[in-house]
Amino acid sequence: MSHSVLGHNSQALSLHVPVPSSRPGVTPDFSALGIPPAGLCPRPPVDVPAADIRNFAFEMIRVLDDDNEAKGEWKPDLDADTLRRGLRAMMLTRAYDERMVRVQRQGKTSFYMKSTGEEAVAVAATMALDRGDMCFPTYRQQGIFVARDWPLRDLMNQVYSNSGDRLKGRQMPVFYSSREAGFFSISGNLGTQYSQAVGWAMASAASGDTRIAAAWIGDGATAEGDFHYALTFASVYRAPAILNIVNNQWAISSFAGFAGGEATTFAARGLAYGLPALRVDGNDFLAVYAATQWAAARARANLGATVIEMVTYRADAHSTSDDPSRYRAANEA
Repeated sequence: MSHSVLGHNSQALSLHVPVPSSRPGVTPDFSALGIPPAGLCPRPPVDVPAADIRNFAFEMIRVLDDDNEAKGEWKPDLDADTLRRGLRAMMLTRAYDERMVRVQRQGKTSFYMKSTGEEAVAVAATMALDRGDMCFPTYRQQGIFVARDWPLRDLMNQVYSNSGDRLKGRQMPVFYSSREAGFFSISGNLGTQYSQAVGWAMASAASGDTRIAAAWIGDGATAEGDFHYALTFASVYRAPAILNIVNNQWAISSFAGFAGGEATTFAARGLAYGLPALRVDGNDFLAVYAATQWAAARARANLGATVIEMVTYRADAHSTSDDPSRYRAANEA
């Protein structure tokens, strides 16, 4: 049989290896992010079919414009007290992070992970939920506790693994857990949070409860099987869950392209499962609040889960054990 019949390729094959836009010594370039003006995306009704808002997985919901003015249909109707409470929670989260890194550098605890630049991802989303809803976080959602007025002393005890640690030293520092706060135990195998969140949401629905689940996963962990298992179950059983993808551009030292972020958006993964998928400016408190509020209303109406990609940036090191200057431009942040 001839080579032509077999479809022989005379050109040598090559493998594509994703390359980040900047490495140490290179000038950072963010032009590929394509951040649109605020207020352009319409706000659909919560019962809209997922297929009718397919484009939302590729656009970006923004409310605050560059002059700090709230624009568009997604602008949530929040009073001044709520806005001040949200700002205070974000600032307190950052202050807590700074203090805990300082004590780690002093040798008083072994490890810490900051959420610098990502505070709205946790705080705004939590404020849009009900107090009884269960949160299944990844590493950088300590703002959930702060937004729910949980005592910082309790978090510090866990980081120190001292006699006041409710987990009695059985978890790494920052792997918090509190049923009373609606904060499900953090697992080092981060993808498992998605599967557990969907399972919890299914159990809530099966028992006739009124509470929904909200989960957070990093861009890197979306490449794990647990992510896809969770989306399958969420789609089939219409689990009342909000599935947040925190795209902060970096998974430790690997940029988002290695998890598939170069080929398409992370929100687009929800489309294959028939789930509505939103892409949101994760640094925009109002946009995160509004998107979460929309997804929560959808879940409570028994319309199923929503995938939300929070586009943000990990402004600091992955952890106190990480030196980002070794893999990204020093002035990128």
